Amino acid sequence: KIGVPVQDVKNVIIWGNHSSTQFPDASNAKVNIGGVEKSVPATVNDDEFLKTTFVSTVQKRGAAVIAARKMSSALSAAKAASDHMRDWFLGTGNRWVSMGVVSDGSYGVPRDVVYSFPVTVTNG
Repeated sequence: KIGVPVQDVKNVIIWGNHSSTQFPDASNAKVNIGGVEKSVPATVNDDEFLKTTFVSTVQKRGAAVIAARKMSSALSAAKAASDHMRDWFLGTGNRWVSMGVVSDGSYGVPRDVVYSFPVTVTNG
């Protein structure tokens, strides 16, 4: 909807698990446009899109990749695992990422449940 490369977007949170059980949240996301950092919700300027079409598209992305390629989306999962390890070892800098974490009860998620939370990593 914004038409920028993925590397120009940061701080999109994935709550939950994967596929249809995940909830992508762009409410605090930022986008770099022409060297200026802007709020994604303000730039998109379409709350209904962010609450419906965006969520549904992200939830169905894995199935869409499989349908388009006529094969597994394993490479996407491998890339995500690689990115996860990079962030875990090198840190996340000025952005946060979503990682599976054992819940301490934050955000109303029951304790001891492994859940995708927004995190920052410092000093690996």
